[in-house]
Amino acid sequence: MIRNYFKVAIRNLLKRKGYSLINILGLATGMAVCLLIVLFVQSELSYDQHHVKGDNVYRIVLERKYPGRATSYAIIPQSIGPTMKAEYPEIEECVRIFNFAGNGNFFLRIGEKRFEESRVLSADTNFFKIFSSNFIAGSANDALIKPNSVVVNETTAKRYYGSASAALGKTFETDGPNNQPLVWNITAVVEDWPDNSHFLFDLLISVNSFPFIRQPNFINFATNTYFLLNPQADPKALEAKFPAYLNKYVAGEVSRQFGQSFEEFQKAGNGYHYYLQPMKKIHLISDLEAELRPNGSLSAVYIFGVIAVFILALACINFINLSTARSVERAKEVGIRKTFGSEKKSLVYQFLLESIVVCLVSILVAIALILLLLPLFNQVSGKQLTATYFLTPGKIGLLFLFSVIVGLIAGLYPAFILSSFKPILVLKGRFRSNRFGLALRNGLVVFQFAISVVLIISTIMVNRQMNFMMSEKLGFRKDHIITIERTDLLDEQTTAFKTELARIPGVETVTGSSAMPSGRNFFGITFQPVGSKQPMTGRGMIVDDQYAKTLNLEMKEGRFFSNSFSTDSLSVVLNEKAVAEMQLRPPVLGTRLTTPDGFLNAPDGSLYQYTVVGVVKDFHYQSLHQTVSPLVILNTKKFQDQSGLVAVGIKAKSFEDAVVDIEKLWKKFEPETPFHYSFLDQDLAAQYASEKTLQRVFTIFSTLAIFIACIGLLGLAAYTTQQRTREISIRKVLGASVSSIIGMLSKDFLKLVIIAALLAFPLAWWGMNKWLQDFAYRIDLSWWVFAMAAIVAALIALVTISFQAIRAAFTNPVNSLRNE
Repeated sequence: MIRNYFKVAIRNLLKRKGYSLINILGLATGMAVCLLIVLFVQSELSYDQHHVKGDNVYRIVLERKYPGRATSYAIIPQSIGPTMKAEYPEIEECVRIFNFAGNGNFFLRIGEKRFEESRVLSADTNFFKIFSSNFIAGSANDALIKPNSVVVNETTAKRYYGSASAALGKTFETDGPNNQPLVWNITAVVEDWPDNSHFLFDLLISVNSFPFIRQPNFINFATNTYFLLNPQADPKALEAKFPAYLNKYVAGEVSRQFGQSFEEFQKAGNGYHYYLQPMKKIHLISDLEAELRPNGSLSAVYIFGVIAVFILALACINFINLSTARSVERAKEVGIRKTFGSEKKSLVYQFLLESIVVCLVSILVAIALILLLLPLFNQVSGKQLTATYFLTPGKIGLLFLFSVIVGLIAGLYPAFILSSFKPILVLKGRFRSNRFGLALRNGLVVFQFAISVVLIISTIMVNRQMNFMMSEKLGFRKDHIITIERTDLLDEQTTAFKTELARIPGVETVTGSSAMPSGRNFFGITFQPVGSKQPMTGRGMIVDDQYAKTLNLEMKEGRFFSNSFSTDSLSVVLNEKAVAEMQLRPPVLGTRLTTPDGFLNAPDGSLYQYTVVGVVKDFHYQSLHQTVSPLVILNTKKFQDQSGLVAVGIKAKSFEDAVVDIEKLWKKFEPETPFHYSFLDQDLAAQYASEKTLQRVFTIFSTLAIFIACIGLLGLAAYTTQQRTREISIRKVLGASVSSIIGMLSKDFLKLVIIAALLAFPLAWWGMNKWLQDFAYRIDLSWWVFAMAAIVAALIALVTISFQAIRAAFTNPVNSLRNE
């Protein structure tokens, strides 16, 4: 019997090739999108799952409260972790990780060859008691015990020494203090960590190599800190103890550094809120300052998952509508088969099996589409997904089950409706659809277009926000500026290098700095007016006298640094936010400031006094996710005119040639170091990588949703036209024009689209309003966006319907009435 069902199902599919092709294409598209998103979600949820003790590992992070604002950090002071471990028995182990080469400045020598590494971390000796690694050579027990010991991963070992085993016991050198070489010993080799980790390393250095780690520090942020908790420990209960810890360990250092009691410090709006993050969730829930690696987004997982369900639902609705469109034709088949004794049960089986066969064929087409679309999807999502995830026996079985379930869902309604036709009415030509069927089909169309309208609105809003962020007046020049990295290697040659750069044809301006807008090199800094007990903690940067000119910064009052002033080494420029937060009253210029930060004071610890010489208008040196925070700009003269970055403003017409000449000059000064540079406008755009991904995703998926919805609408239009054939013919005989018939057939569908839009508006408003809250500077939810989405959906629906409406309007009424 089942074999016969299969034969009939395949015969029906082959008999109606056009219908079958459209049905398979719609379902395959929905399945392919759904499975692609399953790949993405699976990848996002798999981060940090390979650690054996991962369920009990937590990272302690910090929300630093300032007057009127707050910033969250992934790094904390290095003394917090060990003292908490000693204080609380719930903590079994504490490991600190320092991002030793966050900017790619770790250079090592093996023999006469020089290499650069960017993934270099420094960790406590018990690192491998928390984090799981498979050792190829060496032992986890003593790998990081001795100073200057290094653990390398397998790829690095092979790159330098040919094999993992050959690397054990080898040494390499780096530049140390006073240009003396430091020798490092490779004590272990581990397998490469999987890419789905929230941090990775090529070299892992023992923290015992650095004396500063033993210096008490409860205020300045330096390290990522992880706790291994007892299995019975309650993380929330542990967090509740942190305020008492602050009073015991942090209050005294706050009092010494800021010259006020901890209570006064907090009353002024300052504070520290420490909390725990489960390590296995860091990738999806954490987006803090100084992350070891860019993380994903839990919102993106939810959005992708919802879109997958909607797209698959649209494909199933499309199948139902197309099946319904053929109901008149299938009704005759049902009538004849029932006349010859077929039971309703057997007919249900037959129609469900046809649906399942369509889905089985569709899943094969969907897999082919996945292989075709996966490179594009990887580009859109920023992932490196492969279809091999689906090629295990278990996954293949799940795919088969998935297609059967989709077939049952999509075919259930058509199967029961088609099998319930009464043969006498059908064979006498009196078959009509009931009100429930009409209401259900209309409801499905409304659902399809409601989802389409939500996606259209979301696409428009995401694109508008992205355009706003990229075109918003940032307060500085961003075009035709390149940033040369690691210029701190030049040492005393920095000034000579900048002088030579300025002589290159096409170069307009040259400046040295410690940080550029969009970068992460802005350091935390505390300043306060002389005689005041109200410290201001903000961001700091070190620049030369050409910085304002290169970036076209606008001065509100005073001046920028100048070589004409010999005392400018102790001058500072503030932004407007810093002036406001320090509550400086006119005249601001000439105000004397002090700072407790040691590297800005005399070697003997005495405090320097800095003079405010200018106030620059606020500019967005951080992303638009954050409000502008206080900024103190210091002069490179205090640091022997050395800087880690050099920015070059170039004339548009000379851009390419100038970049080539700049690279030649770099090789002249640093022949052994690769030339690394970036474009400032691209660096700014990189801040919004996740938003760009969302932008592309909404654009692609809204297009697919509309495509599938149009197929379903086409099916329903075909069905309606079939049902109203006699009415259309009579109207034509009585003199109705083609345009009036097209209008008659179109208006009912347009009503459905309008209803869909009205239902979609609240959902789209809620979703987009929630998404925009992540931005400190954002666009408004304008009414015209919703109106435009409704108009676009209506036009798309009208074009789709017109195909069937025009065809029906031009049909010869004589032939139609004869058939009736």
